[in-house]
Amino acid sequence: MLLLQVFGIGIVAGMRTMMPLVMLSWAARLGVLHLENTSLAFLGAAWAPWVCSAAGIAELVADKLPFTPSRKTPPQFGARIVTGTFGGIVLGLAGGSLPLGICGGVAGAVVGTLFWAWARGKMAEIYGKDMPAALTEDVAAVVLGLVTSGLLY
Repeated sequence: MLLLQVFGIGIVAGMRTMMPLVMLSWAARLGVLHLENTSLAFLGAAWAPWVCSAAGIAELVADKLPFTPSRKTPPQFGARIVTGTFGGIVLGLAGGSLPLGICGGVAGAVVGTLFWAWARGKMAEIYGKDMPAALTEDVAAVVLGLVTSGLLY
């Protein structure tokens, strides 16, 4: 189960860079994810989900802008790997296997970035424009983020 969870949070990072931080900070704050007495306990602080949510909303808006670079450019791809790895670390710490968390988060971020770049392009072809494809991806990122963070079981 942990492997699927950490791989899933990595995929979420591949879809929307900030979404793992949003979901995991809310899970920690609401007591779904237990990070007390770890170096990541700050995710459960009162301010953390609000700051992460603001960043996540800004990303959702920026993603729709015509000048936003491809997720496959090195800075964007790298950021997705970083947040996917961080998400894997968080879930790995909470689940008792940091190495599994790291590996699953990295793998999920790479797969999620490449797959969703392709999938969004295909959806845009089907829809005839990018906006519906982007919104579909947003919904998928939120739902998968809720499931992998433990907020929606």
